[in-house]
Amino acid sequence: MSFRRKSKFNLVGYNKESKKVISWITAYDYAVSFAAEEAGIDMILVGDSGGMVQLGYSTTVPVTMAEMFVMVQAVRRGAPNTFVVGDMPFGSYEVSDSQAVENAIALVKRGGCDAVKLEGGKRMASRAEAISKAGILVIGHIGLTPQSVSQFGGYKVQAKSLASFDSQVEDAIALEEAGVSAILLEAIPKVCSQAIQNNVDVTIFGIGAGGGLAGQLLISADALGLYPNFKPKFAKNFFAEVVSSAEAPATALECFVTSIRLYIEEVQKGTFPDETFSYPIKDDELAIVSTSKYWS
Repeated sequence: MSFRRKSKFNLVGYNKESKKVISWITAYDYAVSFAAEEAGIDMILVGDSGGMVQLGYSTTVPVTMAEMFVMVQAVRRGAPNTFVVGDMPFGSYEVSDSQAVENAIALVKRGGCDAVKLEGGKRMASRAEAISKAGILVIGHIGLTPQSVSQFGGYKVQAKSLASFDSQVEDAIALEEAGVSAILLEAIPKVCSQAIQNNVDVTIFGIGAGGGLAGQLLISADALGLYPNFKPKFAKNFFAEVVSSAEAPATALECFVTSIRLYIEEVQKGTFPDETFSYPIKDDELAIVSTSKYWS
């Protein structure tokens, strides 16, 4: 396999009406980010999920800014031409708008990020607005937000009740008004995600939120079968598919590249995520949610 560098995708100017479906994957180190860029990925998220899949924490909560810098800088070295988003870890933006801006600037200046991502909707709208006004691209994250998972009573699918659905829509509207460049929905049934998307003009990405959105995110450790502790329903192991084929590449790095390339192809074709890798909603639950004033 001959390695060649790819041109950088830019989130600026992209909108949900664009025909291109964005492929997005996490990375936390040099090797996986190198493979992602070689495969032609549009965006890389250096997520605080690295605290779990890379550092072995049981949740994302312990991740520090210092640990984020190590991961972000490694990813930037591995993928110098790819649009990189840095997660703002728990405790780096909740205290005040000024704290949020200071740490977002650090991720851009020290880490080389092109944008930052933070969790929370209405309650974090002022943080998102302050960072955006500082000249930094912001991606919001709503639905199941791992940093505050204890408030949900665990890792539970969101927007399956009327109150939860209305809250997600209002969170999306608040983030759009705050000036975010995109919003990531996590762990939401497809039909609910699409209804949320219909209420805003900002670009909507999904992870475990079904298809029909502007783009998809997948945890690289799930796509490559590298995390042993648990497997979310939406996680497809593309690596297993590649290595089991008759024409499997000779090296692990080449297998990583081929696996991520397969993921990109399926996202662009709309074959991933299908129903197997999406969360369902029962008919009686949907009947209630669809009475929302936001349903369309």
